[in-house]
Amino acid sequence: MSTERRALVLGASGGIGESICKKLAHEGWSVYLHYNNGEIAANVLQQSLAKQYPSAEFICVQADFSQRGAADQLASKLSDVRAVIVANGQSLMKLLTETTEDDMESLWRVHVQGPIRLVSLLSAGLRDYTSSYVIFIGSIWGNTGAAGEVLYSSVKGAQHAFVKAFAKESAYGGVRVNAIAPGWIETRMNDEIPEDERVLVMQEIPLMIPGKPEEVADLVVFLTSGKADYMTGEILKLNGGWYI
Repeated sequence: MSTERRALVLGASGGIGESICKKLAHEGWSVYLHYNNGEIAANVLQQSLAKQYPSAEFICVQADFSQRGAADQLASKLSDVRAVIVANGQSLMKLLTETTEDDMESLWRVHVQGPIRLVSLLSAGLRDYTSSYVIFIGSIWGNTGAAGEVLYSSVKGAQHAFVKAFAKESAYGGVRVNAIAPGWIETRMNDEIPEDERVLVMQEIPLMIPGKPEEVADLVVFLTSGKADYMTGEILKLNGGWYI
């Protein structure tokens, strides 16, 4: 069995993905940094990590999961992957009656079809390790739906369902499959939300504070550390008590 620790982080150019890459690098992982449109951010992160951790390897890889065949193209660029962290995605704030068929197809491909196809292609390699990991960054809205984000809630719920099913199917091969379901996390995406709406949301959260990308990354580190290897098929809530 191989003991190398090489992770693929989908969405490495985003706020949560970037934090995950940094935490994994600190723990000694080599990392494939996936991006779609964030080439500059991914390259800056790659250069920073390579300088800070010269004994590890950091490689930028591009793929647009809204396009058919993206997972196959990306898989052909990868080798020796022991952990897959799915942190990519796109939001969609629309009423269902305003949501187009193109919107539906794009969200499905980016959040569900593409990542699942990629996991399928990489699963044989994951079984080469005594323990390996698949982690989806889901959402609070995958646990309890959000009005105005019906399609986003639906695809996040599909991610959670995949985690539960694939955890059972892949357990015999030593693959641990879990998800993290964050609530409000301080990322660039939330910078656009008006202050009055932000105040109202904070009043709904028992801890009355937002989460940080680093806190999502800390859970990823825990799940890939070997200290959580008896855990599989779980959806870990990280939401300050917003949904229990």
